[in-house]
Amino acid sequence: MKKEANEIMYKMAEILLKKMQESGLISEEERDKIGVLNIETFSPELAKVYL
Repeated sequence: MKKEANEIMYKMAEILLKKMQESGLISEEERDKIGVLNIETFSPELAKVYL
């Protein structure tokens, strides 16, 4: 169950990042950096695909 929860939390974080970038709150560079941190934090099973 933890693996699935991490995957869902990761995807939610990525959706939020996308919305923040589209709204001009963060730059593409910031989004990329935060995306890497999200992979480290949530350890999604498909991390290799996301990078």
